[in-house]
Amino acid sequence: MKAALDRRENQIDIKEENEREVKLLIRRIKDGDENAFTQLVHNYKSQVSSIAYKMVNDYDEAADIAQIVFLKMSKNLWRYDENKKFYTWLYRITVNASIDYIRKNKRHKHESFDQVYQANLKSKDDSDNLYKSNTLYKEINIAADTLNDKQRSAFILRDVEGSKISEVASIMKMPEATVRWYLHRARTKIKKELKRNCPKLLIMFGIK
Repeated sequence: MKAALDRRENQIDIKEENEREVKLLIRRIKDGDENAFTQLVHNYKSQVSSIAYKMVNDYDEAADIAQIVFLKMSKNLWRYDENKKFYTWLYRITVNASIDYIRKNKRHKHESFDQVYQANLKSKDDSDNLYKSNTLYKEINIAADTLNDKQRSAFILRDVEGSKISEVASIMKMPEATVRWYLHRARTKIKKELKRNCPKLLIMFGIK
């Protein structure tokens, strides 16, 4: 739990540092500096791709979504309010683009996690605990596919990305109480799926 909290605090610190840098880049972009736009994309490419992947569970589709997001960013950057946090604005575009992509394709392809985690095990200490952790993480991702758009967005932004409730509310454009409700429903559904699919694994981790 402490490690998770430390990781979340580090993520928040990185976001705040990026905010200061991004404001300078945006001013340069508005002055016609094309290199500044390239740098802005570079700064957020991994975050955008990561969120997109967690929404669709497919690397190729996440790459397509990332391109869509940065195209939207380039077209709408002039309307961005610099008094607000940039990453919140960009995350909202990413979440919405991911949801639109899923709806347009009418089916949510689920990548075989076995290949991903087998490769991960070969590159790290092949311990029993690591295997169990990876297996649980895989099951959580599979369970997340049962969530609706808003539940999935709240779960990924809060529990996976480590955003504050207030930040999630801003990204999703809804009251914090509503975000908490969607998050509660998401956690309940995921826990139910885990109990159904891997009850022994939950017992190993002391999850009730």
